[in-house]
Amino acid sequence: MKSLLAPIAGISLFLFLWSIAAQNIDTSLGQFPGPSAVMNQFQALYQDHRQERQKAAAFYQRQEQRNQQRIAADPGYEPKIRQYTGKKTFLDQIGTSLVTVMCGFVTAAVIAIPLGIMLGLSRRLYAAVNPIIQIFKPVSPLAWLPLVTMVVSALYVSDDPAIPKSFVNSMITVSLCSLWPMMINTSIGVASLDQDLVNVSRVLRLPALKHVQKIVLPASIPAIFTGMRLSLGVAWMVLIAAEMLAQNPGLGKFVWDEFQNGSSDSLARIMAAVVVIGFIGYLLDRAMLILQRRVSWDKSATML
Repeated sequence: MKSLLAPIAGISLFLFLWSIAAQNIDTSLGQFPGPSAVMNQFQALYQDHRQERQKAAAFYQRQEQRNQQRIAADPGYEPKIRQYTGKKTFLDQIGTSLVTVMCGFVTAAVIAIPLGIMLGLSRRLYAAVNPIIQIFKPVSPLAWLPLVTMVVSALYVSDDPAIPKSFVNSMITVSLCSLWPMMINTSIGVASLDQDLVNVSRVLRLPALKHVQKIVLPASIPAIFTGMRLSLGVAWMVLIAAEMLAQNPGLGKFVWDEFQNGSSDSLARIMAAVVVIGFIGYLLDRAMLILQRRVSWDKSATML
């Protein structure tokens, strides 16, 4: 109970201050939404999702009935299955953003962790690559996105692509921006390896791959996961900005569409999206922390 009192008090104070401040802010679209208005929009967004799912179910049911009637009239007829093309709901946008960010993050991890290990094992290689890392690390995703879009449009040419180009654009942008924290932390963790462990490897005459597998990776896991947690947070922030700028499906596009809509409910819906974005970011970080505690020998990772 003592551990819960402080968070509950902090959240309560925040909601109180938010409610008071919202009552004193008037915008061109009306009063700034308070906690109660945002909760009402959560319910409305969920109802919109249920109604859209009911429309989709009714569409597929009608399609099935028409196909059955055509087959009964013409046994040789091959039925055509058309996908429902209704609007994406708020929950659909959440799912799209989560899939995109995880694909981009995993792609970055597959590239960054091996490169980080190589940089940590070789000082000369690190000295050669470090200037490139320092130049590209601070580049904003808004600068990468136009370049990525042009390259994908030039190379990914298909009349009926299996994966939408908008998804590829967002995924590559996320990967480019989340590479650096993983790569840097992995290289630092490998470079700071205890010399006693290195000496043990030499005494046992372990091959290079065995040295990495048995000595380097286990000792570097805390640093690697620190980089992964940082990268996942960066990836989530980058994705929302990329979706908003490029109008790719996801939470970023939802926020921009509501801003452009300009209805009386738009501010409350945008604030609801902001709350969801923050909460999902928190859950992603907690999930990475739990994974770190399961696979790492270092159980002292904090919840901060």
